[in-house]
Amino acid sequence: ITGLSIRHVGERFQRSNDMISQYFRKFIFIFSLSPFYDAYVHMPAVDEVQSGIREDPRFWPFFQDAIGALDGSHIHAALGANDQAPYRNHK
Repeated sequence: ITGLSIRHVGERFQRSNDMISQYFRKFIFIFSLSPFYDAYVHMPAVDEVQSGIREDPRFWPFFQDAIGALDGSHIHAALGANDQAPYRNHK
């Protein structure tokens, strides 16, 4: 179950929010330690950037220091009130 709040997960599994929070912290700790992290987390190499981006001077300056993102990841971004008008009614 991804993207749900602790309250929703607690309701789904009929456990308290405190219990869900405790186990979530335990899993984060386990996944960040040596045996799991070293075996399953690999940073992408620079040559994995698509050639269309790497060879285009319009895009490469913005992506050259990027280390990658997971497919389907969501990065929250919020504009100030003065900058929102041009982006209204866009997906």
